[in-house]
Amino acid sequence: MGKTTGFLEFDRKVEQYAPVEERVKNYREFTVPMPEKELKDQGARCMDCGIPFCHSGCPLGNLIPDFNDAVYRGKWKKASEILHSTNNFPEFTGRLCPAPCEEACVLGINENPVSIENIEKNIVETAFKNGWISAKPPVYRTGKKIAVVGSGPAGLAAAQQLNRAGHEVTVFERDEKPGGLMRYGIPDFKMEKSIIDRRLEVLKEEGITFICNTHIGVDIQAAKLKEDFDAIVLTGGATIRRNLPIEGSDLKGVVQAMDFLGQNNRRVDGIKDLGEEIKATGKDVIVIGGGDTGSDCIGTSFRHGATSVSNFEIMPMATVERPEDQPWPFWPMRLRTSSSHKEGAERFFSISTKKFIGDELGNLKGLITSEVEWIKNPGQRPQLKEVEGTEKEWKCELALLALGFTGSEDTIAKQLGIEMDARTNVKASEVNYKTNIPGIFVAGDQRRGQSLIVWAISEGRQAAYHVDKYLMGETALPLKGDGDLPRV
Repeated sequence: MGKTTGFLEFDRKVEQYAPVEERVKNYREFTVPMPEKELKDQGARCMDCGIPFCHSGCPLGNLIPDFNDAVYRGKWKKASEILHSTNNFPEFTGRLCPAPCEEACVLGINENPVSIENIEKNIVETAFKNGWISAKPPVYRTGKKIAVVGSGPAGLAAAQQLNRAGHEVTVFERDEKPGGLMRYGIPDFKMEKSIIDRRLEVLKEEGITFICNTHIGVDIQAAKLKEDFDAIVLTGGATIRRNLPIEGSDLKGVVQAMDFLGQNNRRVDGIKDLGEEIKATGKDVIVIGGGDTGSDCIGTSFRHGATSVSNFEIMPMATVERPEDQPWPFWPMRLRTSSSHKEGAERFFSISTKKFIGDELGNLKGLITSEVEWIKNPGQRPQLKEVEGTEKEWKCELALLALGFTGSEDTIAKQLGIEMDARTNVKASEVNYKTNIPGIFVAGDQRRGQSLIVWAISEGRQAAYHVDKYLMGETALPLKGDGDLPRV
């Protein structure tokens, strides 16, 4: 695949960023497109490696060497067809996925891996630009009605696959517009919402119905949904935020990251009625949590005009190189520095927040931390220990809690008697995505817990396969790594 000697001739390249002083003035995407010649050269780096471990690294089973080869040869339409055969929304993953495929790339054993994610993004953007992506309604309808609850990547993938099988699909979303956390969690500077909207237009033209501002279990009882539809797919995500139960956590200025990010995305979308304003303008901001959500809070705070932004992580600072106990092709827990970190945030590791400090009016004015260390004993989980004499007080008017999610909301589960697992996710078979209630399936973060966008799309596709088979007794929908085979 690619050019036989390409990996010896060309160095890895990815899209560059606009200068920090320019990009923090707005919420637009700020990557600088690469010339087509350079993209072809990057496709040429894909080796004829015999066993493409990138396939196993990708939860979707994307046919990566095949589309890399097509890009190298300038066959962009063919590359788009190959990419879309396993991935419904490469414009999402090409922007938001952490690229486990690249960590599993064979070239990555001793060189920089192929820039798979960047190639993927450029394939789909070229396809949209040339009008190659258009609605493909099913040839006929089965008469079966399916409700998909939740319009994040898992829900959208399940909906498109089931619609392709000929079923009538209705997607219910409790927010104003479809997209889930892609719309009301991911900042526009990482993915402008027009990217979601153009794909939604395709899905609507294919016959999928979207009903927004409708909270199943509240606005419509779950029993009514089960009565009206032949099958239900729950894809509501893992939305219960993790709290920080310490003194002062109720002070004004201690804010959940998703409240901060969601409000800002609505502000950027032009929505005026936002309730109590949450802004970082002119404030010393501390983001507690070192993951992607924390990074998103950092970039948004700089665009608000924060005085300073610090980022706390309770875990030790990871190594830049792959840890010895996480060998190729496994996903390594290495230090990852995002574009938002590079905009000026100061990062602190092995630090624990002990107390929030407020003024006489109940406003946050600071917090107290201590350094921590992790004690490792053979056969036991690491134990957290505070380092004596390391307490420190920090000035802080806005603390953003980016601590992840603990599980799925259980409103629908309680109404229908659906079992939850020990991690407060909806319990379902790993084989066929079925819950304990016939006709009800679950996919994405609501089944597996907080995870990656590429896993969400994969789960939506897999669940659709099993829903179609449940309704029809057989299915021509693909499983992981297969091409799309619509029913004929």
